[in-house]
Amino acid sequence: MSTTVNIPFDLLQPVLIHLPDRRHLSAAALVSRAFNRAVTPLLYRRLDSRVKRNILHHPSATLLKRPELAQYVWHVTETGAVQNLRQVIPQITEDIVAALRLCTNLTSATWVDDTTTPEANFLPILDVLMTLPLQELTIRTQYDPGERVWARLNTIQGIRRLSVWSLEWGPPRVLQGWADLLSSSLTHLELGRCAGVPATILVSVFMKLPLLQELCLKGAPSAAIPAIIACLPNLIALDTEYLGSGNYRSVDIDGPQKLWTWMRILLPHQQTLKSFTLNAFAVHGQITIPRPFIVNLTDRHGKSLQDFAVGVAQLTLETVSYMCSTCPQLMTLECSVASPDVDSIAKAIEAGHNLRTLTLHVSWIPDGSVDLPPRFEKHLGPRAMYADFSHLSSEGIATRFTEGHARALMLQTRLRSIGIGDQSYTGRWVHQECSAEVTQDVGKEENVVLEVVGDPFV
Repeated sequence: MSTTVNIPFDLLQPVLIHLPDRRHLSAAALVSRAFNRAVTPLLYRRLDSRVKRNILHHPSATLLKRPELAQYVWHVTETGAVQNLRQVIPQITEDIVAALRLCTNLTSATWVDDTTTPEANFLPILDVLMTLPLQELTIRTQYDPGERVWARLNTIQGIRRLSVWSLEWGPPRVLQGWADLLSSSLTHLELGRCAGVPATILVSVFMKLPLLQELCLKGAPSAAIPAIIACLPNLIALDTEYLGSGNYRSVDIDGPQKLWTWMRILLPHQQTLKSFTLNAFAVHGQITIPRPFIVNLTDRHGKSLQDFAVGVAQLTLETVSYMCSTCPQLMTLECSVASPDVDSIAKAIEAGHNLRTLTLHVSWIPDGSVDLPPRFEKHLGPRAMYADFSHLSSEGIATRFTEGHARALMLQTRLRSIGIGDQSYTGRWVHQECSAEVTQDVGKEENVVLEVVGDPFV
């Protein structure tokens, strides 16, 4: 106890905020009075309500009993499902509204509703939210919240982050009539249902939102995306989808060819792209990313690109090698490849001197089917790595990626997280006495060893 008393109070909260969940925070609150004072604001900073097995879990009862705690609440999650309990708790809505009014420092709110009456459920909550200093709002409903809800929403100002996802029924909402009030504040926006909205309307809305930095747009016409991002000079992150002609066969056969041209149009100014993610799927076969697209990408953004993740989309080992040699800042690489063995993969990533995370979906093929062409030799350093794998592979093709493979790769590169096939491994340097298993892989200091921990996907 004496050690906790001597810790300056001002330092407690910045340290305790890193505890992973409420259970740890609750335990810390019992350490001492000083810890309790530091932890209490953190415990009540984010409050969520939910109904589980017909049992209501809601913070309103606590806040009504101890209203002084409401000053610490910054975010709430409310759900329309609690309205199903009105027969058991008739005053449930009134209690929730009364507790919400006490949260005068509330800046963020989430509304989740999968009932058929979202309008009636949300209106009492919304009326209170409109009186609070709200800066972030998330609305996720199964059905459209209704005209009365949107009439009120369209009068709110000062929102910086907004997310709207309504899955069914009702017209898509793309901020017509609200964008004018949000033009001086909105920096982050998610619109989960834009299907059927004409491109001209979308462009006219985004022309009023010049401060947007992050945009997630679902269902918008692919042809409209270049015009939309042209209206957003401060945009740094875009999450959208390529819809093609809306026909599965077209998406898989014709779509990818048009997809690469479309993405090249979306790429920002040269040497500014840091992260590229493609969530790829296929109905008529696996998607292979054409090498000309990679060459164009690395020519324009090779010096800035840090993360490249394309899921199950396939690259050749030749292309992987080219990316590693032309993207010196590359830290994360995820894709599918075909390879005869782990040694060939090691050879392909040899030039990736800054790679930290490697995730590969591998199709093992007969030896000799893959070879890196001589024109890439100038990009690759000395091949000291490959011999290290000779004693690890005794089965020829389809060798399972093992801890030994992962350890050898980590010792000769900066990789610390490797997933190949159905196996993944994480490595870190630790003091020898802290390591779960002492090995011969000792660092510059004799008491430092490389600890490699496996975490199989399946």
